[in-house]
Amino acid sequence: MGYHRRVPNGSSIQLVCFDLGGVLIRICRSWAEGCRAAGVPVRSNFASDPSGANGDRHLSRRHQTGQIACAQFFQEMSASCRGLYSPAEIERIHDAWIMGEYPGVSTLIDRIHAAGVTTAALSNTNASHWRQMLAFPAFTKLGHRLASHDLGLVKPDVAVYREAERRFAVAGDRILFFDDLPDNIAAASRIGWRAATIDHAGDTAQQIEAALQQQGVL
Repeated sequence: MGYHRRVPNGSSIQLVCFDLGGVLIRICRSWAEGCRAAGVPVRSNFASDPSGANGDRHLSRRHQTGQIACAQFFQEMSASCRGLYSPAEIERIHDAWIMGEYPGVSTLIDRIHAAGVTTAALSNTNASHWRQMLAFPAFTKLGHRLASHDLGLVKPDVAVYREAERRFAVAGDRILFFDDLPDNIAAASRIGWRAATIDHAGDTAQQIEAALQQQGVL
């Protein structure tokens, strides 16, 4: 695909790129929510979480960039909370973090493809959660799937967006990007991507569709 080819619907957007958690896939948003989903008691005020939203960000970054395997992550998370949660309990919480696909997103991806536009995922994640994503049609339908643990890079580092451009073979100003974290949106916007913030607590498919219409994709 050439950098300046216009798609059949007349939009200049050649590729729609999605974050996963909070955009296409519903995830737990707090440690307490993860505990409840896993059936593990919430103990004390331990605030770390497997997604890296809180707590030991260095450990989460190592996990999400593929520097440590999931089993080591569970062990080190347990050690970081001085055994308040066992490695097995942390694994249960980690596995329960992925809650399911948002309604309507799979059908919306079909409509994007029908409009002649390619789709992709660009996600900060880990090997275990990446495997879980295979259960969801919205994930498996995407044309390209890039994960931080494979790239060795995480959003909002500029390098991850540049590497994505290289792998997509699409210029940044031809990419429409959706994420639920403002820092990730800001970084993409700074290098010329068109980007829209998604409210994970709302109807994500509706928000995505509105942006696609605004950009002339649908």
